[in-house]
Amino acid sequence: MTVDQIIDEALREDIGDGDHTSDACIPKHAKGKAKLLVKEDGVIAGVDLAKQIFLKVDADLKVEILICDGEEIRVGDIILTVEGSSHSILKAERLVLNFMQRMSGIATKAANLNKLIAGTNAKLLDTRKTTPLLRELEKLSVKIGGGVNHRFGLFDMVMIKDNHIDMAGGIEQAISRTVTHLASIGKNLKIEIEVRDFNELNQALAVGGFHRIMLDNFHPDDEKKAVELIAGKYETEASGGITETTIRAHALSGVDYISVGALTHNIKSLDLSLKAT
Repeated sequence: MTVDQIIDEALREDIGDGDHTSDACIPKHAKGKAKLLVKEDGVIAGVDLAKQIFLKVDADLKVEILICDGEEIRVGDIILTVEGSSHSILKAERLVLNFMQRMSGIATKAANLNKLIAGTNAKLLDTRKTTPLLRELEKLSVKIGGGVNHRFGLFDMVMIKDNHIDMAGGIEQAISRTVTHLASIGKNLKIEIEVRDFNELNQALAVGGFHRIMLDNFHPDDEKKAVELIAGKYETEASGGITETTIRAHALSGVDYISVGALTHNIKSLDLSLKAT
């Protein structure tokens, strides 16, 4: 689903057959102005999207952006102002806030985690643990916050996880069948293999044929040993229950990537407000 489609469907969901509150309270041709206020410190995301929403509702609205995506914000900052039809501003208000608050929460989380791993080799990754149909916006928010997007879906990278391994009958079978399948369909996709312990790691290293090893729920000390075993042959990724408290220890193990599902599935939205001026 494209961003335009997401906006269209969201507006249809919210407006239905009309904004009857505004229709009842405010004269049809009334003009107004509003400002988007910051009520919580963080990193802003969704500013460009907000402008797109306002102009989708009413191309005659005038939107002035004062703070851009990715900038740090403080309580009391004004992100943008919007001027024009009062009815149009009110129709767009909730959708703008719903998207921007969630996107800014994700960007803020990503920025905070990035600060915790600063000075290490590790890059922060998101996952597929996103809100259905909103993946594009949520992954964009991760990038705005300084993170790196992992695969977008099942189609653009092969990730052989525990269930694939168990259902395939083992690591060797899973990898060999994957390589054969990709060759048969003419796909040149990167392959990642998840390992849960050193036994599986050694099996994977013996087979080869992939690009990245995910060390799932390894203790940072064990991750360091695993990275030494892998010795630059493949990219490495730490994953599994990584938090603000533990992420730096994982980064110091020497892994190339750290994936954090909570970046998109366990987020507190940032407090923003649209106020008439």
